[in-house]
Amino acid sequence: MKMVDVNTIYTSDTLKAADLQGREHTVTIASVESKEFDNGIKLVLKFFGARKSFVCNRTNGRRIAFMHGDETNGWIDKKIVLAPEMVDYRGAPVMAIRVKPAAVSDPPIKPAVQQPRAENPAAGLIGDIGF
Repeated sequence: MKMVDVNTIYTSDTLKAADLQGREHTVTIASVESKEFDNGIKLVLKFFGARKSFVCNRTNGRRIAFMHGDETNGWIDKKIVLAPEMVDYRGAPVMAIRVKPAAVSDPPIKPAVQQPRAENPAAGLIGDIGF
């Protein structure tokens, strides 16, 4: 019998811990929207250079709000780190994605030249990151 990785069969357009491949990824938020799920309303984030969206649970939403403010419009163009982490879910250990602050670099001596933003926040979302 041929061996098959179930992740190639059961694909999803939302980010899972396995997509991070055991590494942290610094991403830039392209858009934030709220969406109704069976278990309530959640925030869905899209990132520049990524194909998959990120369904943000309460813990991660509050972490981003702590870093970048309570108004989600202020999260656009902000960097965060997505990190795989072992968490307890209903009494069992599982891999999950946790949000961490992005490294803060020293401010430049000269003001940086701003690149123009794409009119469409979804522009440039495909393929650069790998998920």
